[in-house]
Amino acid sequence: MRKTALALFIIALISLASCRTDFDFQPSVGQLAFSKDTVYLDTVFTDIGSSTYTLKVYNKSNDNISIPTIQLAKGQASKYRMTVDGMTGDNGKIFSNVELLAKDSLYIFIETTANIADANPTDFLYTDQIQFGNGTNFQKVELVTLIQDAVFLYPQKFEDGTTETLTLGSGENAQEIYGFFLDENDHGNEYELTNEKPYVIYGYAAVANGKTLNVHPGARLHFHADSGIIVAGGGTININGGVSTTEALENEVIFEGDRLEPDFAEVPGQWGTIWLTSGSLGGNINHLTLKNAVAGLLVENNAAVLNIRNTQIYNQSVAGILGRNGNITGENVVINNCGQACFAGTYGGKYNFTHCTFNNDWPSSTQYAVLLDNYITGADPESNPLVEANFTNSIFYGSNQIELKLNKHNSDTAFNYKFTNCLIKFNNISNQYTDDPLYDFDNGALFSECLIAKNSVDLNPKFFNPNANKLNIEPESPAAGKGDASVIVPVDVLGNPRTSTPPDLGAYQSAVFPEEN
Repeated sequence: MRKTALALFIIALISLASCRTDFDFQPSVGQLAFSKDTVYLDTVFTDIGSSTYTLKVYNKSNDNISIPTIQLAKGQASKYRMTVDGMTGDNGKIFSNVELLAKDSLYIFIETTANIADANPTDFLYTDQIQFGNGTNFQKVELVTLIQDAVFLYPQKFEDGTTETLTLGSGENAQEIYGFFLDENDHGNEYELTNEKPYVIYGYAAVANGKTLNVHPGARLHFHADSGIIVAGGGTININGGVSTTEALENEVIFEGDRLEPDFAEVPGQWGTIWLTSGSLGGNINHLTLKNAVAGLLVENNAAVLNIRNTQIYNQSVAGILGRNGNITGENVVINNCGQACFAGTYGGKYNFTHCTFNNDWPSSTQYAVLLDNYITGADPESNPLVEANFTNSIFYGSNQIELKLNKHNSDTAFNYKFTNCLIKFNNISNQYTDDPLYDFDNGALFSECLIAKNSVDLNPKFFNPNANKLNIEPESPAAGKGDASVIVPVDVLGNPRTSTPPDLGAYQSAVFPEEN
């Protein structure tokens, strides 16, 4: 009897399930809701794909519905493409009979790859719509993308299918990398980069022996992943930015990645470096803002000095400036947030910096504002003389307890350095460096009139907003009025006159901070 009752119970359950209407779908009649009424895909360069953007579609009714059509208004001709809950539909343009349960939602992911010729010629916007429903009753979500025209510089592809490369080193140490030499007869003249259009660079653009790359005021260079500039032996680079008077930074030269979406605005390591290789002839860099690379400037064994003035370097995954037996002079240089060091003078060299601000809030315990050493393990020779490393009227700060690292490898190799009127964060919390003569802050021959911040409160320079790369200081900062008046750069990194005597430390003339919005 028990078995009979159980069988009847199971049959009843099956019968009830067969009668359910939970999964009956009614045609959608315009009752959908959306997470936004317009999807802005931000700015893209012509013919470069965008990031993926998301639209959420809600069925807030108590009925399961079937959406007859989800489509792009321009159909197969649209430059947008979609996936709907993982489905690709008809080439990502048209989807039929998309089911959506009661009180449920689905995701639409949208991308675009468009050309400047596709955009409205007056505002350079490319637009379309996502339409939901049928031909007589569509709900709509607008799509908007700003397309920016650009000059594209990249390696040639030859008839045999190979691609142009650059050879670094020689013999057993030779290395082929994806890159090309700039051409005086292409794009007008690739050795003269102007502000007429942005440049997008794929691979490493190389400055040949005997050539000079001139980057003119207001130029914008965007680098793809694993790209940059190489200055070969005998080559020179001049970046000729100027003071800007508006928020458009009309005269500043800007180097950054080729992803223009806001989510990529502060992401380190998006591209490679500006590399002055062994034997390059240096040059001049003025009013450059360089963002989001692996190493902003890599300078090695350069025969002539590289002069860097009024330059800002932010968010480098390794170093802002990396010298390897380099020869560098810097004035009004600002570097913020780098994976290993803001400035690293390695394998010896000659370095002179005045009125600079190096701050490193990278989230680790091994990053520094300044690192100096005179060796590379395994090199031949392993150590090189640090001929000079002079820092004057500068600030070296950050989130780490120790923001100055000195490594001397060989007692017989020169290791010459001096910090004059500098604010240096150095909290010897473990007493590791108490007896290390390299950090004898009482030795005036090494540290003259320096302020040593031994914690994060006393002598904090009070930057305006380091998270937004605003390292200005206020008149009440401990760094204000503490400079050496005999060594002064007349204007600060923004072109403001240095009016205080003695001058302020760092790259900025102190000012009353504006209220943040």
